[in-house]
Order: sequence, then C-alpha cells, then structure tokens
Amino acid sequence: MFARVRGIVRSLVIYYGVPGRRRRELRLYREFLQPGDLAFDIGAHVGSRVRTWRRLGAKVIAVEPQPDCLSVLRLFFGRDRGVTIVPKAVGARPGRARLAVSTATPTVSSMSPEWIESVTTDRGFARVRWDRSVVVEVSTLDELVAVHGEPAFCKIDVEGFEADVLAGLTRPIRALSFEYVPSAHDAALVTLDKVERLGGYVYNYSRAETMRLASERWLDRADLVRRLEHVRPQGRSGDIYARLRRTDDERPA
Repeated sequence: MFARVRGIVRSLVIYYGVPGRRRRELRLYREFLQPGDLAFDIGAHVGSRVRTWRRLGAKVIAVEPQPDCLSVLRLFFGRDRGVTIVPKAVGARPGRARLAVSTATPTVSSMSPEWIESVTTDRGFARVRWDRSVVVEVSTLDELVAVHGEPAFCKIDVEGFEADVLAGLTRPIRALSFEYVPSAHDAALVTLDKVERLGGYVYNYSRAETMRLASERWLDRADLVRRLEHVRPQGRSGDIYARLRRTDDERPA
C-alpha cells in the first residue's frame, strides 16, 4: 500500500507541483477549447488537464481505468457537475482487457505489451517496472460520443495504446492530441495513420512538457514526420496535435 501511495504522490508532484505548468497549459488549450465546449481526457490520470480545461470553462469527460488514479479524480472533481468521471479504458472494441500497472510510476501504466517492450530500450525507462496488473472495462470513442456528445478536443495519453483507441472512432472530431515517445516511433506513426484515415487534419508538435506548439504553422503529415525524425535522436517525448483543416490554413510547400 505504501508503494502505491508513493506512486500517486509522485504523479501529483509532477503534474501539480511544477511552477508555471498550469499557466502554460491554459495558454496552449485556449487554442482548442472555448467556454461551453466538451473535452474528452482519455487517460486522465490525476486530472491536471481536467483542472485546466475546467478553468477554461469546458465540460470534461475524464476517462481513467487505474483504481488509485480514479480515487484522486473523485476526490478532486467528484462534486463538479462539469466533470463526468468514466472508470474505464478506451480501445478498439468494448469489453474487458488487462492493464499492466507500474506501482512506482503509474503514469506509464499501459495496455500495450508491445509498447512496454519498445520503451524498455529507452534509458528514461531503465528503472520502470510493471509489477502488477488489473482487469479493466473497455469502452470506445464512438460509444463515448454516443453517450456524451462530440468533443471539441480529445486528449489521448494511454502509453502506446493510442492506435487502439483511435480504432474505435469512425468519424473525425475537431481536434485531438496523442503522446509521442521516440523509442516507440513506429507506434506513433501507426497512430498518425489512424488519424489520417479519419481525414482532413493538419498537425503540430509539443516537446516534452513545454506546453508550447513547436511549429509556427500547422503541418501536413509528411512535414510532421520529418519534424519527428529530427527530434527522435534527442530522445525527448512530446505530444502530437491534430485539428481539422480550415480554409485559412496555409498549405505547406
């Protein structure tokens, strides 16, 4: 029990204790969310994005399968009528699945054995251990949309299971993000292909936890992949952002 508490405290320090983090999050997500918008947080963890999005006036569907993280979400947001907590994972089809949990570092708990195998070659994951597992309920993005409505923005941060999450979505949504880990580069490209098949997106990239879009203009898929190949040797993870193309978007040369 002590190890589990210590793991959650570590996450709280990372996501709530870094000076300036909330200010950077507010600045970034104003690009995607307006008051009254609906946002999906797939892999809500301990709710740092939920807090920021509520500050922006958005309603939030916080989806999280880890029992310890759910306890934190209910403590922080259980009385907030603007937040709906969904105690499930999200995947390609509804059902049940096994989640590999890292007690010491719950932020990297994953439902993808392939992703876990890939990142074990990364020095940043050298001390990470997935030491237990839990069986969790699984929904799909299509089901969440049917129940709660179509989101203006959907954050997907599920440690290598992003492509499976997007496999359960059959129509484009306005904007989304998913995590990029250099040691799992190929998995990110598979996820990107899932987004491309939904149609009509342009892309940007945020390094690590800077909460700042790296490119001054939105990119097509080819330009984004070139950017990722450039940052890949640096070994720094980040987030890929996608939004539906607008008529005023400048097409990259």
